[in-house]
Amino acid sequence: MQLKRVVVTGIGALTPIGNNASDYWNALLAGVSGADYIKRFDASKHKTQFACEVKGLDVTNFLDRKEARKLDPFAQFALICSDEVVKDCGINLETVNKDRVGVIWASGIGGLHTFQEEVMGFAKGDGTPRFNPFFIPKMILDIAAGHISMRYGFRGVNYATVSACASSSHALICAFDNIRMNRADMILTGGSESAINESGVGGFNAMHALSTRNDSPQTASRPFDLDRDGFVMGEGAGGVMLEELEHAKARGAKIYAEMVGGGMTADAHHITAPHPEGLGALNVMKNALADANLKPEDLDYINVHGTSTPLGDVSETKAIQQIFGENAFKLNISSTKSMTGHLLGGAGAIEAIATLLAVQNDICPPTINHFTDDPQFDSRLNFTFGKAQKRTVDAALSNTFGFGGHNASVIFKKFAE
Repeated sequence: MQLKRVVVTGIGALTPIGNNASDYWNALLAGVSGADYIKRFDASKHKTQFACEVKGLDVTNFLDRKEARKLDPFAQFALICSDEVVKDCGINLETVNKDRVGVIWASGIGGLHTFQEEVMGFAKGDGTPRFNPFFIPKMILDIAAGHISMRYGFRGVNYATVSACASSSHALICAFDNIRMNRADMILTGGSESAINESGVGGFNAMHALSTRNDSPQTASRPFDLDRDGFVMGEGAGGVMLEELEHAKARGAKIYAEMVGGGMTADAHHITAPHPEGLGALNVMKNALADANLKPEDLDYINVHGTSTPLGDVSETKAIQQIFGENAFKLNISSTKSMTGHLLGGAGAIEAIATLLAVQNDICPPTINHFTDDPQFDSRLNFTFGKAQKRTVDAALSNTFGFGGHNASVIFKKFAE
């Protein structure tokens, strides 16, 4: 069977550093930090009192007030982001074959705000079960994909992927596979997360996963720095329209880049810690390169998982050096989580957007907040510290790894006939 080619024809982003894709990209290039003290709840008794929250968003500018009340924030983010994707890709909703347009949308946790509110409300009561009839539909993480399909009438493949922090990269790969196997012409895919509340921050604090640098939130996410002490929680959404090439050309769509490969593996090692030698990360990048029919020397940029954790940054870098050898020193490498924080199930999507825009624009966004070299990292590696760097980017890879040992990598290339 001849596999179809798949291109990106629309993007959308709702992030802690920009509420649309253009603002997000410009903030990345400018090295803007999205971290600040938490506004959504009183975090003064938490070990971590800061996060990367979405800022200046009035949901009612995008959604009817009554509709918004029926949605958890993660689903609100999904609908707002998807609206940007649909507009950006220029799809004609009157003429497109909606039976061939799908939605695959991810979340790592789903409706955590809703779950917390409902359970706390019950706990404060007299034991009589009084739950909102929208409790379950607001909480389940597949509901975002359902709402997106209902909003636009997309009747094609429709489901959610969940693999912790790799969730939306898995969504992109599933969408990619469905299109190249001719099961769909277009799939709106990505992910969203909204877990910055008492239980989300408290739970990750209990695992010792979050930075506790409360005296300096904006510099707390510092991938590859000697003094990194954990990740900074983020929230938001990212989405792309993947489309079969001939379908895109027939309707005169603009093309950002071509998606050419995806890899998926498991560490099979530990519930939260990465494999110490980066075995899962090594295998997933190998699989993505093989799927894309590319050699290591064909890549120019890697948007790494780079969470700013003591173990994770080391294992991923070990994997890169094992695969790329001397070519590792010719790559630009950066962690955009240094600016956005970690969007959990939405991370893969916004980082895929950063990766494909690097390909389109020949510029690599930076890793900010580097202060002290860590001798565990080879000094010849170019982590793109401090400032964005211009260079030719013909092909680029994005890594995401999740608790449970889930790994996913996606590869984009410049589009050429």
